[in-house]
Amino acid sequence: MAKTKKFKTESQKLLRLMTHSIYTQKEIFLRELISNASDAMDKRHYLSLTDSKIHSDTYEIMLEPSQEKRTLSIRDNGIGFTEDELIHNLGTIAQSGSQQFLEQLEAEDLEMIGQFGVGFYSAFMVAKKVEVFTKSPFAEKGLKWSSTGESSYTISEIERTEIGTEIVLHLLDDDKENEENYSKYLDEYTLRGLVKKHSDYVRYPIVMMVEETVDEKKTIVKETLNQMVPIWKKAKADIEPEAMNEFYKRQFHDYEDPIEVIHSHVEGLLTYTALLFIPKKPPYDFYSEKYEKGLQLYSKGVFIQDKNKDLLPDHFKFVKGLIDSQDISLNISREMLQQNRQVKQIANHLEKKIKSELETMLKNNRERYIEFYDTYKITLKYGMYDQFGAYKDQLKDLILFKTSQSDDYITLKEYLDRKPEAQKTIYYATGKTKQSIMNLPQMDVMKDKGHEVLLFTDDIDEFMIQVLGTYNDVPFKSVQQGEADFIDENQQKEVVEKTKANEELLTAIQTVLKDEVKEVKLTARLKDSPVCIVSGEGVSLEMEKVLAQIPNQEGIKAERILEINPEHPLFQAIQTVYEKKEKHIDDYAILLYHQALLLEGLPIEDPTAFTKSLVELMIEAAK
Repeated sequence: MAKTKKFKTESQKLLRLMTHSIYTQKEIFLRELISNASDAMDKRHYLSLTDSKIHSDTYEIMLEPSQEKRTLSIRDNGIGFTEDELIHNLGTIAQSGSQQFLEQLEAEDLEMIGQFGVGFYSAFMVAKKVEVFTKSPFAEKGLKWSSTGESSYTISEIERTEIGTEIVLHLLDDDKENEENYSKYLDEYTLRGLVKKHSDYVRYPIVMMVEETVDEKKTIVKETLNQMVPIWKKAKADIEPEAMNEFYKRQFHDYEDPIEVIHSHVEGLLTYTALLFIPKKPPYDFYSEKYEKGLQLYSKGVFIQDKNKDLLPDHFKFVKGLIDSQDISLNISREMLQQNRQVKQIANHLEKKIKSELETMLKNNRERYIEFYDTYKITLKYGMYDQFGAYKDQLKDLILFKTSQSDDYITLKEYLDRKPEAQKTIYYATGKTKQSIMNLPQMDVMKDKGHEVLLFTDDIDEFMIQVLGTYNDVPFKSVQQGEADFIDENQQKEVVEKTKANEELLTAIQTVLKDEVKEVKLTARLKDSPVCIVSGEGVSLEMEKVLAQIPNQEGIKAERILEINPEHPLFQAIQTVYEKKEKHIDDYAILLYHQALLLEGLPIEDPTAFTKSLVELMIEAAK
């Protein structure tokens, strides 16, 4: 005789919430029911090892769609349910029989024991009625549990000898108005796809009877839908590189082999397997706001999330891969990941592991590292700059630079190792290309003295170095900014003397350019060039160019200082003009300033005035 029981009040409310709010995709129901079946077989297998009354079996999960009955059955030969277990687990939502079972055994390391949880109720997202046919080895008879997922359920005894559980879903009618197609869950192709997507690595075979044509005769065969053993659970020595590359390309929809594979298994207080890949090329939207970083997340081989962004820091967002852990806490259902310390611990481990692998690649396979670096250097550099330099110490040894003396990349450590001991500064210069930097007037003295200069050709470079500040306590110095501290004392003394001798001339030029530059001065940093512009402290000229491209930042200007080479014939000509008190000193001052702007790659604000001055001087010279 059937017994009708009501769901507890809180269970009714939670049931409505689950079937309408918690799950983001209705297709998740199949993953939940398959996982519960796997848990039940885990439990039976374990008990068979310790209880002689319980026999093991050839375990499998059978899917049986019926177009005629409009039902989908999920059948397992797991441990089954007693009546009390049906009431406790299916009549009271948020109870977990498997969790209590584990606690009773006081076994913390039994990976096989899972939680039945509340995933069962996801069935009501697609079914108007759910029936459960079950037999426990601890019960004399079989039982049938039935409910429409509203206010009550019924339990009745049935004749059943087979140990295990069959869940029968009576599917909802299709709703064309709301574009809900429930009939697709009876389609073999759809079921194959859902198993492949969510349950491909469940340890037991998931099977379905399908029709095949052999020698022009149709026959019914049992088809296994899942792989069962994921590649990341195999020993590294047993995985051929070709197999790993094929897995990556299939799993992450790439057509090229990855640059690097990181396969790691961690055991201890936290147990997980990580299978990570660095793609050879970034996806097309990698540098756009639409790009989503993240790793695929599995729990005991069951697919949980596609892109968990909390497992990767932004500076390693180029990494693709997956994490499989039995220790991840899942809240309410397998779909909702509880943000907890386990996730943070795994994320911290992964960050250290990725960094370590990159350092090893840089040390042992520099050619491959350079290939990686040329592809993802901007991401690493932004990581140095991000959050006010929070990660600068972790990343600084992964950054490479080309220099004024070499087209090969070097690290900051290598720069320090080969600089003269007397040199107390790491020199750098900024520009669009190496050639444009080498043509800078400020590079004259660096070439003359043989100083090696780091070449900054990416917009982020100077911002990154400003955040880094020093490397191994050695400060950075721009050859385009501030005082030329690389000039020796004798040269500095000569500049001071010539400055005093030309004080009136420099003041006159300063007066003409008062709205453009903070100071006009003589310098010993120039050799072949007549003039240059350097910036004072704070925003550099290169930063000014970058900021000019950012909305609401374009008004920020660098402090400009015009430096003149007193040994150049042009300055000597200006001296002659000024001594004769001729009228052209204004034109010369403007031409000097505009020439310095052009050499620095900065725009001339008034091209008309520049052209006019140039023409007038040319006419005057022709007289």
